Parts: sequence; C-alpha cells; structure tokens
Amino acid sequence: MRAMPVHPTQELLHPAVNRTRIRVYVWDLVVRNTHWVIALSIVVLAATGLYIAHPFGFPGGTPSPHFLMGWVRVVHSYAAIFFTLAVLVRIIWLFVSPGPYARWTQFLPWRRYRRREMLTTLKFYLFARRDPPDVVGHNPLAGITYIVVFLLYLLMITSGLAMYSAHELPGAFMKSFQFLIPIYGGLQTARFVHHVVMWLLIAFAVHHVYSVALTSSLEENGEADSIFSGYKFVLREDLEKELADEAAEHAGRSRA
Repeated sequence: MRAMPVHPTQELLHPAVNRTRIRVYVWDLVVRNTHWVIALSIVVLAATGLYIAHPFGFPGGTPSPHFLMGWVRVVHSYAAIFFTLAVLVRIIWLFVSPGPYARWTQFLPWRRYRRREMLTTLKFYLFARRDPPDVVGHNPLAGITYIVVFLLYLLMITSGLAMYSAHELPGAFMKSFQFLIPIYGGLQTARFVHHVVMWLLIAFAVHHVYSVALTSSLEENGEADSIFSGYKFVLREDLEKELADEAAEHAGRSRA
C-alpha cells in the first residue's frame, strides 16, 4: 500500500489548544509583511491622491515657502513605490513560496476538491448554509476575489506610471513608461481608471475587514489575529479532511 504523502502543514502543527482545535501556521512572514505594506500604502495613497485631485487649504502668500502640493506628491510617490514593490514581491511569492497556503493554488481552483468547495462557500455567503466552509487557508471564492484585487493593483500601478511618465524630462527612467499612455487611450483615461480603481479598492477594503471579522467570529479560529501571528486555530477534522483530499488528489495524479 502506498504511503500517504505528508502535507507541509503537518510539520507545522502545535499542541492542541483544546480537544478539537489545532494551531496551524498558515500565513508566513512574507504574506503578512506584504499584506500590511499594501494595506498601509493604500491608506496613504488614497489620502494623498484625493488631495492631489481636490486640493484645499492653500496658505496665503507665495507658494515657495509652503510647497504643500509638492510635499503631498512626494509622499504619494514614495507610497506608490512601497505599494508596487510589495505587490510584485507577493506575486513572485505565489510561485516560489514553500508553504501551501501562500501559493497560487490557493487563488485558482486548480484542484478538484477546491472546485467542489466553491458551491459550499457560495451557499454560506448566500445564507443558504449555516456553517462556514471547512478550509484552512483561503476559501475558493476568496481566492478568486484576490485574483481580481491583484488585477486592480496592476491597473492602479500601470495607470499611475502612465501619468507620472508624462511629466518626466526626456532621458529620465520614469519616461520609459510613456508607452502606457496610448495603451490607456490617453492621460485623461488613465487618470479616470486610476480614480475608479481607488474607489473599488476602498470598497474592497471595507468588505474585507467586515468579512474577516464575521468569519473570525463564526469560526472562532483566530482569523483576525492570524495576519499578525500567522497562526489559525482550526478544527482537527477540517485539517484532516483537507489532508485526505490532498492525498486523494495526489494519488489520482500518480495513477494518471
């Protein structure tokens, strides 16, 4: 009889918190750090971006001693650099992470059992099912949502680069992104896309905080705390079911 393959999380288990729950290391340091860099930079970008679009509070006199808009644009630019780097690191980590919950398979329903869980998750979100989906990492619908969010991140980055490149001097590095302007159909369209995506990300952030608080309360698994510590307290049977599904799919691929 072929031995069951060892799931990576089996090496990360800790003593049970109680009889039914186990502490599992779900979010590694890269996931947690990029999450917070992206979240905090979005707050700064939204605040400074709104000021750039609708300036207010200009002091009297000549602008040179104050340079208020200039400082806001500088802060906006540096926050955009942190945001871009964090997004790129997280995308790369999707493919090179050794942990099972940070990889791209948690975003795309690549495995059969993940596709089956989509219906269960949808029923829970539509209030047709009382119990939340029994998954350890991201549920399948959340994974697909994060794909859309990352596409919005890329739209925000590229539209910002298009606008920035228009004001750079010839020969400057940022001028090399001027090819993005005709792709967006002009600076005005790029600015419009940049503005709309900002509001979509703000709406997602509100929903994200609400859904984390809701599922953390219903599942009682420390989900809200896990983005700080990296650990969730999952039901033993949920983890065993996921390990069994992984083993069954691995065996199926081996037979194929």
